Amino acid sequence: MGYFNCCCLGNEKISYSKDVDALLIELSDEPIAYAEEEGQVILHYSQDIKLVLVEVLDFRHLISDEAIAALMAS
Repeated sequence: MGYFNCCCLGNEKISYSKDVDALLIELSDEPIAYAEEEGQVILHYSQDIKLVLVEVLDFRHLISDEAIAALMAS
């Protein structure tokens, strides 16, 4: 897949997948036990209900092409 790392904030890792047009925000390395979908956002949780990963689907519809280009260039 075409993942591009955008940046890291502390332990968090933010990346964009051009192939599936999704922004991924990794908050933890814990294993994912389940996920809940709310519109264009999928929240992934660990067994002990800690938020592990946030996926923002159809990301290009939420942000301009210029902003995506800037994220992928950084």
